[in-house]
Amino acid sequence: MLKISKKADYALMALQHIATVQSGDVTPGRVVNTKEIAEEYNIPLELLAKVLQTLAKNALIESHNGPKGGYLLARRAHQITIAQILESIEGPLGITDCSHEKDGEFCMQRENCHIRTPLLKVQDSIAQLLNNMTLQDMMGGTPLITILSPTAQGVER
Repeated sequence: MLKISKKADYALMALQHIATVQSGDVTPGRVVNTKEIAEEYNIPLELLAKVLQTLAKNALIESHNGPKGGYLLARRAHQITIAQILESIEGPLGITDCSHEKDGEFCMQRENCHIRTPLLKVQDSIAQLLNNMTLQDMMGGTPLITILSPTAQGVER
């Protein structure tokens, strides 16, 4: 089954939390520290720290050092796609081993395979959905049913 990893799940939760705090009415722009997120979502602190470092390395969040340090979004929530978040943690989307064949790589089944093209269409559809969904959508700005609706994605049946 297609499934995102725990690390990616934690990344989504952490970014959603940072975005919500950053846009909050009480303290907009407040830096959020790792411990706060870990306690709020019951995430192992060490694992979350590694996830946040990866997100910072991929320019999705900014790290602020010091005793009152923490993280802020590097861009506005509507400018960060779910695809960018997932790819920063898990690498490029690929639902089959041959999804990202490079020069010199060759699938031994390619001559007889009749499922690669249909599966790549599935992968492209998933990629389109993830590229169209933003962190803002995960903050309650857009109902999930609207995001997932085939007509919302320009897909007609």
